[in-house]
Amino acid sequence: MKFLVAAALAGLAFNAATAQELGNGETEYKNSCAVCHGPEGRGDGPLGDELVKRPADLTRLSKDNGGAFPYWRVFAVIDGRAMVPEHGDRDMPVWGRQFLPGDARKYGPNAGEIVTEERIHELAGYVQTLQQ
Repeated sequence: MKFLVAAALAGLAFNAATAQELGNGETEYKNSCAVCHGPEGRGDGPLGDELVKRPADLTRLSKDNGGAFPYWRVFAVIDGRAMVPEHGDRDMPVWGRQFLPGDARKYGPNAGEIVTEERIHELAGYVQTLQQ
């Protein structure tokens, strides 16, 4: 019984700490994406001119997809770990691989994967708010 109570309390502590430390999609976007995609997601970030291919205008994703935001495609592109190398080079970092090592060190391998996926969900959700 003591073990179950301790495990439950540890789970609650993890959830509270995770919620506070993850921040939100906007913060994650500003920290990880705005340098290329720009503060409003228009593809005009300060590093855009340094790249071979201009970053995507994230404000047009819904418009270019018949008015529906392509949530799972955006999630998959941000995460990048499931992308098939034979489909060509990526023009942006594989954020799933970038986030996971630090998240796994901080929270453990299983919880680290959950935290990484949540960060990517937060980013995809924020990109959805940028739609015109």
